[in-house]
Amino acid sequence: MDEPRVEQPLYVAKAQLFRSLSHPVRIRVLELLVEGERPVSELRDAVGVEASSLSQHLNVLKHSGLVASRRRANVVTYRITDHSVAEFLATARRVMAATMGHTRSTLEHLESQQ
Repeated sequence: MDEPRVEQPLYVAKAQLFRSLSHPVRIRVLELLVEGERPVSELRDAVGVEASSLSQHLNVLKHSGLVASRRRANVVTYRITDHSVAEFLATARRVMAATMGHTRSTLEHLESQQ
């Protein structure tokens, strides 16, 4: 008899999502796909990596459910799976701006103490 599948905690799933986003090429690919569906050749040219490397990064994103692909004849195109990916990237940008602003103000305060 098969063991019942134990669902993983949400924080584990979140960690897996963040791991799938942990490379600059994957972030750049998502930024490009937020603008619209693109063929692999266009992504390769825009990102500036070898086709084999891009393929690996696209597979990570696809496995995580962030992107989907479609083949028409011999052209494979990719697209984001949900508009929330665009919202997520925008939120990440806001978080970075806020934390960098805090870091900058801390540095300015430290420099004024000298």
